Amino acid sequence: MNQQSEQTATVFIVDDDPAIRFAMQALMDSVNLKHEIYGSGDEFLEQVTEERPGCLVLDIRMPGLGGLELQEELLKRGNSLPVIFITGHGDVPMAVEAMQKGAVDFIQKPFRDQDLLDRIREALKTDRERREEQQQHAEVEERIARLTNREREVFDLVVTGKPNKVIAYELGVSQRTVEIHRARVMEKMQARSLADLVKMHIYQE
Repeated sequence: MNQQSEQTATVFIVDDDPAIRFAMQALMDSVNLKHEIYGSGDEFLEQVTEERPGCLVLDIRMPGLGGLELQEELLKRGNSLPVIFITGHGDVPMAVEAMQKGAVDFIQKPFRDQDLLDRIREALKTDRERREEQQQHAEVEERIARLTNREREVFDLVVTGKPNKVIAYELGVSQRTVEIHRARVMEKMQARSLADLVKMHIYQE
């Protein structure tokens, strides 16, 4: 397991209203959720990197760098933290736009604490699953990089379901050679079955 997956996920909260920040702090403390609270988008951007798992609870209207602008900046930086927007009644069209750009949810003021917590837990789950998938993808890429050119050819043909005899004919080698390469592919890819190989081939596409 890599280092970032061992970190405790953090709920990042960005809101310019001190009263909201105080209430959020109390709410996070009450359910023992690790959190960091920022009074502006610029302050948040100075501290947070893509490597840090969690989710972002973001006020859509703030002086200076607004919620939508902060979301845009995160996208430019390749930071895909799940974003939950807090919106006023008149901000729903903006929130819909934000979701079209990748935000995972929005919640309207005033909201119930439990509704926000439910959305936060769902966002944390989304982030965890995405990071796990990225890790699996990276591991598959590393295994593929260890294959020789011939093993890679055999790998690409095996996952199409072609039998060794056909693969041997297409590559112009003996069936025994294909069997040897296929065994090495299974070993290097740490695959227990053809189904495992197919899944890994899909990961690297």
